[in-house]
Amino acid sequence: MTPVTDGFLRCLPNERTPQRHTRELYHSFVMHTTFGMLLVDPPKATGMSVSAAAAVGHDELAVLKLLALEGGLEGDVKISCSHLADRLDASNQTASRRLQRLESGGLLERDTVSDGQWVAITDEGERTLHAEYEDYRRIFEANSEIELDGTVTSGMGEGRHYISLSGYKRQFEDRLGYEPFPGTLNVDLRDDSVRRRSAIGALEPVPIDGWEDDDRTYGPAVCYPATIETADGERYEDAHIIAPERTHHDEDQLEIIAPEKLREALALEDDDHVVVYVGDRQ
Repeated sequence: MTPVTDGFLRCLPNERTPQRHTRELYHSFVMHTTFGMLLVDPPKATGMSVSAAAAVGHDELAVLKLLALEGGLEGDVKISCSHLADRLDASNQTASRRLQRLESGGLLERDTVSDGQWVAITDEGERTLHAEYEDYRRIFEANSEIELDGTVTSGMGEGRHYISLSGYKRQFEDRLGYEPFPGTLNVDLRDDSVRRRSAIGALEPVPIDGWEDDDRTYGPAVCYPATIETADGERYEDAHIIAPERTHHDEDQLEIIAPEKLREALALEDDDHVVVYVGDRQ
């Protein structure tokens, strides 16, 4: 089988794709575009195993919050299990076990020394804290939106074909209320918006189900209502961010669909600054 280079294409390890080729195929296309993740889930695409994710619960998130308050987002901080146990009103063994679970879940990095341990919250841990924050923000702040800044960039062009496929197209029309223009607007996010993007996970998505035809199996996706605002203040409100259902791949880029070609509707060119507001429309 020819290695897959279409960003929007991922093949299942089934009778049409031998298992031994799955990982090399995955690595060949994920470097091209976010849309590459929209076909079937490769092994450990999210970076956290199912068992590790299950081990991280509310108790561990409470520890993660305490470590963030101690400076764990800025870099390594030194902490002892006894100090952490006092803060948690728990035993040293319990404190140690929660740190181990955070480390196993990829939310924390640790380096044990003779008089304690150095810990630092990972990018995955920071995303998790952002998602928790956004949950509370939605509780206490009405009509909150997530504001993401970035610049327009050219994509690889794979989305044009796959957005038009019948299995996706029918769902776009039924669930989004329009037939998307066959192509996406790609936006490279600024660093602060890359971190803020994790808050999207707290929003209620519009699900796009996976499906298959005679040749391939296509994975599920999620869409979120989005409004694009240009540097001149012009706004386009009938758009959606589209992303694979379960992945953190290419979090520095958004792919946006709409009924019209957004570059023409908003007179956009590469490197133009835009602000994307993500959230429920009122």
